[in-house]
Amino acid sequence: MQQNELCGILLMDKPQGFTSHDVVAKLRGMLHTRRIGHGGTLDPLATGVLPVFVGGATKAADFAAAQDKEYVAGFTLGFETDTQDVTGETLRRSGKTATRGEVAQAAARFVGAQRQVPPMYSAVKVNGQKLYDLARKGREVERPARDIFVREMTLLDFDEAAQQGTLRLTVSKGTYVRTLVHDMGVSLGTLAAMHSLTRTRAGAYPLEQCHTFDEVAQAMQDGTVQDLLLPVDGLFAEHPAVTLTDEGAERIARGAVVFPRQADGLPGAPDTLCRVYHAGRFVSLGQVRTLDKGGVGLFVYKNFR
Repeated sequence: MQQNELCGILLMDKPQGFTSHDVVAKLRGMLHTRRIGHGGTLDPLATGVLPVFVGGATKAADFAAAQDKEYVAGFTLGFETDTQDVTGETLRRSGKTATRGEVAQAAARFVGAQRQVPPMYSAVKVNGQKLYDLARKGREVERPARDIFVREMTLLDFDEAAQQGTLRLTVSKGTYVRTLVHDMGVSLGTLAAMHSLTRTRAGAYPLEQCHTFDEVAQAMQDGTVQDLLLPVDGLFAEHPAVTLTDEGAERIARGAVVFPRQADGLPGAPDTLCRVYHAGRFVSLGQVRTLDKGGVGLFVYKNFR
């Protein structure tokens, strides 16, 4: 990494109307670097936590995308759209209403492992084509269901007169919240569409830690933008830390196995992922593996240089 190159995780509060790609494109111009990526797509309607990876940290973006996300979603019962949210065209309406108790019970039934069919208006690819491109041409194709896990789906409030409410959800990678809202409406014997969505947490990163474009611009002007970037190793806080000796650091730098005597704190359980440090600096994500001659060693799992 060059001395002046920015590196780290920039937590952005994505504004409504921006795609995740729009945020990355704008930051490329603001930070004067092309090495930027994001860790988990948000629809233009959505706001909230969008982890952006800068410099060598871009290699960690896939890890962030795979972590659980927490959302607060607003919904309205009584109608259905082609996008499953209020940005789409209304397809059907229903006169059936629901009580707060019925909605709360319906939401609770979605907690757990399940299979979800992604909506046509999504970036999922089928036979090499993005579904939203097909949807815009008026085509609908069969989509394979995907395994998802809903850890929480709680009703926060519900106005029975307006038939509008708010949900808090914690979901696994690849879960479409607007599809959960749509399916909840169907389970209530009516219809539903999402009218707002805020991602309140991505992995361990809460909304309260996020920054706006104005804050980033000010930090660039002040020369303090690196102070806004979080270190990459924070993404792996749940994994044990291993400190290398000088010999261990030399070996791992050339991709060789590191033996227990060269790695202080090395776990003994095979397949364990570890945060690897040398001289106080985060080096890589490592993995403990069984050696052919017995015992275990530490191997590079992912470098972030």
